[in-house]
Amino acid sequence: MLISSLLQIGHGITALIGGGGKTTLMYTLAEELKCRGKVIICTSTKIKQPAQYPTLFGASEEDVAAALIEQNVICVADKSGENKLCAPQISFDALARLADFVIVEADGAKRLPLKAHAPHEPVIPSGAHRTVMVVGIDGIGKTIAETCHRPALYAELAGQSEDAVVTPEIAAKVIRAEGYGDRVYINKVEDAASFETAEQLGKQFDCPVIAGSLHMGVYTCLH
Repeated sequence: MLISSLLQIGHGITALIGGGGKTTLMYTLAEELKCRGKVIICTSTKIKQPAQYPTLFGASEEDVAAALIEQNVICVADKSGENKLCAPQISFDALARLADFVIVEADGAKRLPLKAHAPHEPVIPSGAHRTVMVVGIDGIGKTIAETCHRPALYAELAGQSEDAVVTPEIAAKVIRAEGYGDRVYINKVEDAASFETAEQLGKQFDCPVIAGSLHMGVYTCLH
């Protein structure tokens, strides 16, 4: 089954937050959703420029509308000073009027599987109808210090030291404490052991939880 269907991605703005895997999820969703309509990918923070999609810099609404006539998926952004893309000048609400689907990477994790959020993040657009919390299952079983972005803050939320090993219960405690996201996607679930761990993690949430592997293209709804 398609992950866009399991996550119930509808028309409008979807925000992706949490640990590593958000960019791959954004591209996967774009490929699935382009069969259902026009797709804009972008960021409210910073991302690398996609190689597979045309990117519009400093574009007007007219520029975006024209590009979507020719392409099913485009990236809309501005350039940051770090050879990365940053948020576009056009509002996310305006982008949602121009395309059927707007997928926003609204967080940074420095490619780590788990993270805690500083006060200024995540930058979730106010019009987002779906916010997906991404969790890397490979972060479970390692210490907070080695597997978490913003480890000091993560440890504080978990009530643990940075040397503590992350368990499914600890990971869920931090996510619940922050209160972001209405869907959880557990990534890199690729064998029996990681699936068992994902099941333990999924039981900690009331919202729908999907587990799977973006690399393998296999996904399961845990509840």
